[in-house]
This record gives sequence, structure tokens and C-alpha cells, in this order.
Amino acid sequence: MNDRLMKISSPDIDKLAGIEYYTTEFEGIGGTIKKNTEDFHVQEIINDIFLSQISPEQTASNIFPVYEIRKKGIDSSHAILTLRKKTGLDLKIVGIKDAKATTIQYASSSTRKVIKNIDLGKIKLTLVGYSRKPIEKNNLVGNTFEIRIVEPKRDKLDNISQFLYDINNLGNYYGLQRFGSERLVTHLVGKAILERKFDKATEILMTCTTKYDSKFSREIREKLRDIKSNPNLLHEIPPGMDIEKNLAQAILRGKDPISALRTIPINIRRLFVQAFQAYLFNKTLSVAIRDDFSLNIPEENDLCFDVYDDSLIFGKIRKYEKEKPTDSRIHRLPIIRLPGYSFQPGKNRFDKILKEFMKSENMTAKDFFIKEMQELSESGGFRQACFVCKNFKHKKEENSLLVGFSVPKGSYATILLRELIKPANPIESGF
Repeated sequence: MNDRLMKISSPDIDKLAGIEYYTTEFEGIGGTIKKNTEDFHVQEIINDIFLSQISPEQTASNIFPVYEIRKKGIDSSHAILTLRKKTGLDLKIVGIKDAKATTIQYASSSTRKVIKNIDLGKIKLTLVGYSRKPIEKNNLVGNTFEIRIVEPKRDKLDNISQFLYDINNLGNYYGLQRFGSERLVTHLVGKAILERKFDKATEILMTCTTKYDSKFSREIREKLRDIKSNPNLLHEIPPGMDIEKNLAQAILRGKDPISALRTIPINIRRLFVQAFQAYLFNKTLSVAIRDDFSLNIPEENDLCFDVYDDSLIFGKIRKYEKEKPTDSRIHRLPIIRLPGYSFQPGKNRFDKILKEFMKSENMTAKDFFIKEMQELSESGGFRQACFVCKNFKHKKEENSLLVGFSVPKGSYATILLRELIKPANPIESGF
């Protein structure tokens, strides 16, 4: 039998994000995640070097305040906006966390203004100390998760050892959150921007939806198609749709599409093109999984990361070499490149697939340099093909299963969970 026929196909909503297959043949334990925000806990892992240089008091060299943000029921971008309105602090974060979770993450302020502690209910800000430089993305190592899976199939829990056997073979897909979860439009906005169809990008953001979206969202977005004829609709747009409200206000003021898009905070605006990069990555990875590519053992012409066995930090990027590293603790992981204006496809197995998908989308590398909105230009990037997971643990409780693990920055806990649960309907199962 052809091995390709044995691949387990993903639910339809996953396929909209380019996630076309499961990597494992594990049957799945079923169950639901994020039943409550307390059931999904994530904490950032910050580089030890950065943490060791934080001083408790402000000094001549350590001038930048570093904060811990604890939040629940609100995403990182809206938490930062809320804190800015309440405190005047312009905080910089290095990771975006979902609303349907309790999270601990870190932030810096570029000014000397200091707020020691503030409790806004959903958001708590605590001063940690002072650093020599504001926190940067390279200070983030990864994230640690503690997650409760509610109502799993009890008879399947004894089979988790089978899942653990394959845990190092999972594909490192971008999760549904990257694309807007049940709406799944973020990458479509990005594609429209890359095509220089800025009016289409604003239209998608305001009106596009899917059958997985809520009834209210579908209804309000249908009305927004004719916002110019019905400006009173502004009052019907709920607080959770602040991006759409800003766009609608800009359109009613006669702003051009680019100016309207620039009403969106820059950290959110950049996600659109990045989401289209993620979509092409997922499509490339899906073909690799379908065709039984090894995701954790490099082959000729592959690009690879050097990784220490016990670490979440990825080292140098290098071309595949037959000779093993001189340090026995290092192993090499294959890389799939992210498209961008510096992308020049090589001869490796992944680049060939990505090149074909870019061609099918009528995209070239130069399209990722956006002269009209240079702040959204993307040069490209590198991402490991396989999912890296450390310190996986699990504990059976009455009517639930607790799992814990750590992953490198940029990887999604939900990608491991979808393989473990195998949800028939990801949205109903909390994804």
C-alpha cells in the first residue's frame, strides 16, 4: 500500500490554514482545551543572561524598567493598549499571547517613567527591575505550558505512550491562532497587501468571515459591507472589534486604504504579511509530511540549525554536512525557509516545494518588499521543520488530563495538542 494513503487528513478548518495532515497515526484522546482561561497557562522563558543583568534599582547603566505582565481573558496586543491608556507607558513585548489563557510575559519601557505595580483585574503589571537595554526578541527563549484537557476518552489515556514515541516527529506547523482562529483571514489580508490591493485588504479585514465564525460576527460584518451608506453602524461595533471600528472611521473620514490600514497598531499590522509567510510554510510542510520527508534528520542540500540536546536555543544555520558535529551534544534540525524579498531558492527539498507554491500564488520574492508600506516588508526567515518539545509530562485527574511541556519561541502548543487530541471539530474543542 502507498504510504501516502495512510496519512490522516486534517479537519477542513485546518486546511484553510495550510495544515493538511496529522504527522502521527496516534488515534487521539479527544477532549477539550481552554474550557476556562485557567485551563491554559503559559509563561515566557527569558534568556538567563538578560535576567542576570537586571538590577533591583535604577542606576546609571541600568535605566530601562522591566515589567512582568500577568493577564487572563485578553490578548497581548490589547493588554498593551489598555496599559498605555491607563498608565501612559509605551511597553515593548517580545511574544504575543492568546486571550483564551492565563499568561505571564515580560515587557520593557523605553522611558524613565516607572510604574511599580498596577492591578486592572484582567491585567497585572509588576516592576521586576532595570536593564541596560530594552528587552528584545532574541532575549525570548521559549514558553512553558501547563494545560488541562477536559473530558478526554478515558479508554484512550493508557495509549499515551504511543504518542510519546512520536513526539519528536511532529510537524512544526503554525497554529490556527496565527491566522485568526475561527475567522482565518489574517493571511488573506497579507496576500492582498502583497498584491498591492490595499482596498481589498481593508474589505477583507472588515467583512470577510467563515462558517466557523460566530453568528454575531457574521451578521455585523455583512452590515459593514455598506458602511458608507450607514455610518450609524459605528455604534453597533463592539469593543472587541476595535480594529474594524478604526478602519470604518477612517473610511467614513475619506481616508485612502493605506492610511486606513495605518490606523491599526504597527505590531498587529505586521502580522498580516507574516501570516501569509506562515501559510506558505504550512503548505510546504504539508507536502513534506505527505511525501514522508524526514523532518528531524537533515539530508543533502538542507539548511540546518545546530541545537543542543537539552536546549530550546537554536544555534548557527549551516548547510547539511555528512560529518557529525564534533560536540556529541549537538544535533542538527532541517529548516524550511520563510519567503521574503531576499529569498533565492536553493536545491534542497523544501525550497523546491516553496518555490512551486509561490508560483501558484503568483508571488515573487520582490513582492515582499512593499514600497507603499515599507514597514510591512519582510526579507524572509528560517523555521525548523519539526516540532521541538522538552520536559513533556502528564497526569490523569478526574475527568481531565493535565499536560506540561516547553517549546522554543515561535512554536505553538496547540500543534502538539491537535496531534494528542485529534479533534473532529477544532473550534468546538477549544482550538
